[in-house]
Amino acid sequence: MGAFANPFDPDKLLWNGCPCGQHRSIIEHNMAMAAAQGKDASRFQCSEDVDAAEATSASGAAGSGHSPANCFDPSCQEAACVSMRQGAEANGQGDMMRAVQNHQQEMADLDAEPEASDLESSMSRAVESAVMQGLFGGDMHRRAFLKAVGAGTAYAAIASMFPLEEAKAMAVEMAQAGGKLEKTKLNVGFVPITCATPIIMAHPMGFYKKYGLDVSVIKTAGWAVSRDKSLSGEYDAAHMLTPMPLAINMGAGSTKVPWTMPAVENINGQAIVLSTKHKDKNDPKMWKGFKFAVPFEYSMHNFLLRYYVAEHGLDPDKDIQIRVLPPPEMVANLRAENVDGYLSPDPFNQRAVYDGVGFIHKLTKDIWDKHPCCAFAASKSFIDENPNTFLALWKSIMEATDFASVKANRKEISKAISPKNYLNQPVTVLEQVLVGTYADGLGNVKKVPDRIDFDPFPWHSMGVWILTQMKRWGYIKGDVDYKQVAEEVYLATDAQKLMAEMKLTGPYGTPPKTTYETYNIMGKTFDAAKAEEYVQSFAIKRT
Repeated sequence: MGAFANPFDPDKLLWNGCPCGQHRSIIEHNMAMAAAQGKDASRFQCSEDVDAAEATSASGAAGSGHSPANCFDPSCQEAACVSMRQGAEANGQGDMMRAVQNHQQEMADLDAEPEASDLESSMSRAVESAVMQGLFGGDMHRRAFLKAVGAGTAYAAIASMFPLEEAKAMAVEMAQAGGKLEKTKLNVGFVPITCATPIIMAHPMGFYKKYGLDVSVIKTAGWAVSRDKSLSGEYDAAHMLTPMPLAINMGAGSTKVPWTMPAVENINGQAIVLSTKHKDKNDPKMWKGFKFAVPFEYSMHNFLLRYYVAEHGLDPDKDIQIRVLPPPEMVANLRAENVDGYLSPDPFNQRAVYDGVGFIHKLTKDIWDKHPCCAFAASKSFIDENPNTFLALWKSIMEATDFASVKANRKEISKAISPKNYLNQPVTVLEQVLVGTYADGLGNVKKVPDRIDFDPFPWHSMGVWILTQMKRWGYIKGDVDYKQVAEEVYLATDAQKLMAEMKLTGPYGTPPKTTYETYNIMGKTFDAAKAEEYVQSFAIKRT
């Protein structure tokens, strides 16, 4: 459902909870579904029923044509409507008919989702939704109440007890006092992978719209293009790989420009895939001479692949070949035997299994659990020139990431991001990735709920680790002030304040009290305070 769905519509699902409105939680809902349909059929069938009912209703309205029953215009000159009004007047029921038409129009206006640029309507709907959530706590009681008394009666009753109109006016006033958006129309680039889920889903699910933004999310072939379009100003902000803002800020691989990373988009979510012809070579020590693909040089994929093979005794620059391929081209290159494998973002790992050309050797979460991958990034100049717009964009992406972190929302999200203008992938493939129940291409079905997850916090320690790998493999040279660079680019301190202010409710909604933590990666401890010592501790390196 959209971020501005009408809270007085009993068929709308607004908040996390039971989709059918008959249970206190999704867990109870799933248990009921399992009991009714068998243990293997536990799914959100009621949610699908609601969607189907809405579609049927919409289809019926579209196919019914013009009729007095769905006409709200008291001056309509259609013959049937004129006849109905004349009959009503003759029977002394003209005033009643006009009152009904006015009420129908009010309900239609209420149901329509406001435009992003309409601050007053947007804030009014937000207040209505907040009041309904405060009164009922969740969809179950809200929907039951609305079905019992009707939307109009419910609205009037609540307005008689709570100063709804005054609250709406105050919300609009506060929003205006908070600073007018410098611009509302934005271009945000994304590469079509599941790591970009929050940035993509914020468009069809209304998170940008909620904060007054009209965002065009623009599909981009790869990260070199995304970086160049961001540097040229064609994109206001973009989905980037977590090493990219650090590299741009230091002038590694591009022009040196001050860049920021306000939020991580996803953690985990990658895998090493091998061609099916290599099922007998599942040991990395057997990969000498293999050709691998990664999506970009300044990527976690590149650094994790290098780390992984080096820990198994292979030099990634001498014993294997690593080439850059845009993610959408990886499956085709695996099929054509141009590469033996790749470390890639999903859905292209699962797509290789789906197409029967590859198998999943290892999820990257098994190399470093909760490692960062992709991010929301913007230039420092964009933030300085558009502080209110930037804050609105940041909030919308934070809220979308928080929504995506709730596993019960993943099936709905899979449907939202599957269309051609977004990921252009079968819903089945996306669900296997986002839900974590998947075929590995070796005849196994695995259940890994945190195969991908969504934690927006941009840890400074993550930035320092990435910088150590850039130094280890020669992407940056000389003395590096790891802490200073990480803290310039990764806006962790600001993210702490924003997350606390937003009161996010997902599993990662509460901001950590510190911006540094230690990591254990394949048995080796990383401490950001000993970054250079960490770099020098590796036997295989370029420095």
